[in-house]
Amino acid sequence: MKVLDTHREPSSMQGAVIVLALLGVTSGGEALHLIHLPATSNVPENAPPATSVHEFSVNLSVSLSPVMPGFPMVVNPSPFTEAFRVNRLSGTSFEVVTTGKEQLDFETGPKIFDLQIYVKDDVGVTDLQVLTVQVTDVNEPPQFQGNLAQGLNLYVVERTNPGFIYQVEAFDPEDTSRNIPLSHFLISPSKNFRMSANGTLFSTTELDFEAGHKSFYLLVGVRDSGNLEASAALQVTIVNINDEIPRFISPRRDYSIPEELRPGTIVANITAEDPDDEGFPGHLLYSITTISSYFVIDQLTGTIQVAQRLDRDAAELRQNPIISLEVLVRDRPSGGQENRIQITFTVEDINDNPATCRKLTFSIMLTERAANGTLLLDLNKFCFDDDSEAPNNKFNFTTPSGVGSSRRFSQHPAGSGRIVLIGDLDYENPSNLAAGNKYSVIIQVQDVAPPYYKNSIYVSILTSPENEFPLIFDRPSYMFDVSETRPARTRVGRVRATDTDLPQRSVVYSISGGGASLRYPNIFWINPKTGELQLVTKADHETIPVYILTVEASNGEDASSVTITVNIIGENDEKPMCTPEFYFMAIPVDLKVGTNIQNFKLTCTDPDSSPRSFRYSIGSGNINSHFTFSPNAGSNVTRLLLASHFDYAGGLDKIWDYKLLVYITDDNLLSGRRDAKALVETGTVTLSVKVTPHPTSIITTAPRPRITYQILRENTYSPSAWYVPFIITLGSMLLVGLLGSLTVLLAKTVYRHCSSMTRKDKKQLTKKGDMKNVKREAVVESVQMNTVFDGEATDPVTGEIYEFNSKTGARKWKGPLTQLPSWPEPSPQPRGTAAEGPFTKHAEK
Repeated sequence: MKVLDTHREPSSMQGAVIVLALLGVTSGGEALHLIHLPATSNVPENAPPATSVHEFSVNLSVSLSPVMPGFPMVVNPSPFTEAFRVNRLSGTSFEVVTTGKEQLDFETGPKIFDLQIYVKDDVGVTDLQVLTVQVTDVNEPPQFQGNLAQGLNLYVVERTNPGFIYQVEAFDPEDTSRNIPLSHFLISPSKNFRMSANGTLFSTTELDFEAGHKSFYLLVGVRDSGNLEASAALQVTIVNINDEIPRFISPRRDYSIPEELRPGTIVANITAEDPDDEGFPGHLLYSITTISSYFVIDQLTGTIQVAQRLDRDAAELRQNPIISLEVLVRDRPSGGQENRIQITFTVEDINDNPATCRKLTFSIMLTERAANGTLLLDLNKFCFDDDSEAPNNKFNFTTPSGVGSSRRFSQHPAGSGRIVLIGDLDYENPSNLAAGNKYSVIIQVQDVAPPYYKNSIYVSILTSPENEFPLIFDRPSYMFDVSETRPARTRVGRVRATDTDLPQRSVVYSISGGGASLRYPNIFWINPKTGELQLVTKADHETIPVYILTVEASNGEDASSVTITVNIIGENDEKPMCTPEFYFMAIPVDLKVGTNIQNFKLTCTDPDSSPRSFRYSIGSGNINSHFTFSPNAGSNVTRLLLASHFDYAGGLDKIWDYKLLVYITDDNLLSGRRDAKALVETGTVTLSVKVTPHPTSIITTAPRPRITYQILRENTYSPSAWYVPFIITLGSMLLVGLLGSLTVLLAKTVYRHCSSMTRKDKKQLTKKGDMKNVKREAVVESVQMNTVFDGEATDPVTGEIYEFNSKTGARKWKGPLTQLPSWPEPSPQPRGTAAEGPFTKHAEK
């Protein structure tokens, strides 16, 4: 069986029922069908959930197949609603009930619903019938609108004038046009409120929060024309406002307090109350309006505390001990209500200051010849009591005490604080020496009122001796010796000066003259406490062998001086110094053994050694021992000799540049001694020797036609003389240009003068000469670039003598160009060959 589309329009439902009936008849036997349907039932509006609307049953088919779970069901209600559903009563009995999902309202909702009841068994047999449900009208009581329906809380500010408070809104659900008036009233009567018939709520009295009118509970009723009533609760809360000024309740206004109370001590407690405090509990704020640095008030509690020290004996309190304050109480931080009160504090004096003195320690110096009765000290000029009132500010002095002072010092008159001398202070007195000529006197200054504060005064009395004896050194003069090799801070000697006066004073030593060298203002230092003489730096015997110093001693009263002679002992502490310290030499490879190389001479000096004390040796660089010095010891002048010949051809020698490090020591005279304790110093000299090879003389021939140019060039370029070839090249270019222009002019002139020559003469001239026999001419051009040559050597090939530059290695033949080798006359050769030598260059003209 095909299930119907439940979303079709209700107008097609009759056709669907006919189709289902025909299908049931054609299926054979009695078909499944609904009993008591179709039908029409009524339901009252506002029916609660599960209200029964209509009961029906199901007649099973001949197969007795049961109804499927979930069937029958309501499908395609018209109009659509979820207010109904089907409940199972038994296996074949069912009922239609309300769901409560939607309220059935006769006045505002649909009044008729067509419900299609659809049933289906286990074998798929179905039936569909229509139940028509009519909503019936029920008389309903009035209803309140807005929040009043759930209960309403109104807030009314106190002190508000009697009058309108609130308008109650209600309606009758039966009166859709809202034309029938409703009657409003107060169910619980109140003397403070009344309500008009149209629902207006009025206050009848002025409401005062402080009088106990804090809130009211009202029950409002409404009645329709059918005498149906409804009620709602209305809570009226009175809002408290700040309309009362605070009132002080603390009775005390005057306070007496002692001075010197600690900061933070509570001295008064100002309290007030606010009639509005039920609405604003604890909101009173206290403050002091009077400018005062002595007190502060807690703004929440009203307690007044000491803010700083209350000293009755100082500042303004000494003149006026009464402090007046104005306390302000306010019920809000700003605005609101406030009140003020005046209070006074009287600060009372106490004996809190002991008698004291501007100085409690005194030091007095007396000469040993001071007379008896001399006034040493009057304590009344120094002592005082800061208390402001008597007897707190009165004091006196006790009898002086102290070891050894009773027979020397006293107070006269007693208790006056005047201390005088009554004994002997002779510095040489043995009893005074035993006391150290120093005495201590103790006197107490004491209050005359309790608690009798005391302060001790200490007087130290010193006896000053007279200066009777001079300060003298233990020697009339001093002489010390020190080696010139000794380092700084070396002890040279010590001086000592004494004074027999007592007490002994420390002596301070200083150098007042002498001790200067060429480099330092003073090479000596003396310890100011011990008198020990030390070197500040090394001394130089060769510069200054003897120093004369003047040393002064002083003890603060006397001064004395003494002469010190310091002999500087000479030592061998200077290195030999030689000239030149560096030298460069160039020698030919075939220099004869024993030759003094370039006449080189080394001259050495040493300020503290004899010329015979020098010894010479060559350190690194003397490979194969080609070089030596003569003499090698016993003289301050020596020469560099070639000790052995060079062998480059045999492979013995590899290098051409030698760096010789020469050591010069001054121990030659000590070499023969068995016990040589003297110092030895060594100097150094660096020599550079360059070995120059033989100049080559290879002749290479190349045939050249016709004219051959022979150019002699000498490569004498030096990096330090870079400008020489530059200037020569530039000058050559200018000269060539000039010669070229002159040649062109000469050619033009010759051509003009020879134009008259006949052709015959030209032919005869040609016949007279045979071009094949024309003798070739050699033109030699010599360019000399540098003429500084400091050495000579013999060419091993030609035997000729040439000169060379020892620094650059450049060479040239000695003498004019006539000493060049005589080259043979070139014979006729094939084209492209000519003779060339090591100093020639050929070019075709």
